[in-house]
Amino acid sequence: MSLDVFLELVEIKAKTASILPMLLGVCMSLYYFHSFNFTNSILFFIAMLLFNMAVDMMDNYNDYNHAIDTQGYKRKTNIIGREHISPRLVLGLLVSFSVIAALIGLYLVSQVGLPLLWMGIFCFAMGILYSSGPFPMNGLPVGELVSGFTMGFMIMLISVYINIYPNFAWTWINLGKIWMVALPCELWISNLMLANNICDAQEDEDNHRHTIIHFIGQRGGLIAFVIKNVLAFLMIITAVLLHLAPWTMLLTLVIIPFVVKQTKKLIHQQVKLKTFPCAVKILLVGSLVQVVTYAIGI
Repeated sequence: MSLDVFLELVEIKAKTASILPMLLGVCMSLYYFHSFNFTNSILFFIAMLLFNMAVDMMDNYNDYNHAIDTQGYKRKTNIIGREHISPRLVLGLLVSFSVIAALIGLYLVSQVGLPLLWMGIFCFAMGILYSSGPFPMNGLPVGELVSGFTMGFMIMLISVYINIYPNFAWTWINLGKIWMVALPCELWISNLMLANNICDAQEDEDNHRHTIIHFIGQRGGLIAFVIKNVLAFLMIITAVLLHLAPWTMLLTLVIIPFVVKQTKKLIHQQVKLKTFPCAVKILLVGSLVQVVTYAIGI
């Protein structure tokens, strides 16, 4: 397997969906909670990245094995069939990555306590159930909610927790503050899957996957995509007004024209290769600028 094929197998372009929420958690730990643990952050980064890659490999592996459209999707679209990758090799890699991530996670639990174990179990469960089991979440109308919440909020929550332990207060107010800062990333991650489902609407129907688009249609999906982008920017303003983030994070608003342009492209044409990257670009640019402008304020 070549490096380029491996990077596509683990969907390396989508790794911003986990890396940037983690870095945003580091920023909030420094700015709002005045605490930072370098070792814990590095270990969490490695474990998170390995498991994220394992989940994406599992997604491709399960889609390949469960494909009903064997002549089209299984052989020509799914990377395992298209690049003639051994399914056994993919399974071995995803299990190895998951085990290493779990071992690192258990070490961190020994350092910061059981709350991390429960959060880790939840994230592992969502990652596995995302594309496995009798009713995979990526084929259900809850996929956007699960992916956005787990990667956008839970990763940031864990990042904050391991950096400010043992001074983390488990209160609804504290969790609400972290959620408000995490919400833009959560919405953009959710939109990534939404755009994917909008572009794959017919393919999903052919493979009996009933995503949210099956119920609200492509037009409804596009309306939701626009609304979530608007809410993301409103929450950035709210977080600054509540002093949860420095005023410099308002500079994120300068990318609004870029987001509008990418959104118009998706509305005009819903083609996987041509316009799905619009959602990827919005997530990458939006989350990256949010993290950078937050970091500048520190």
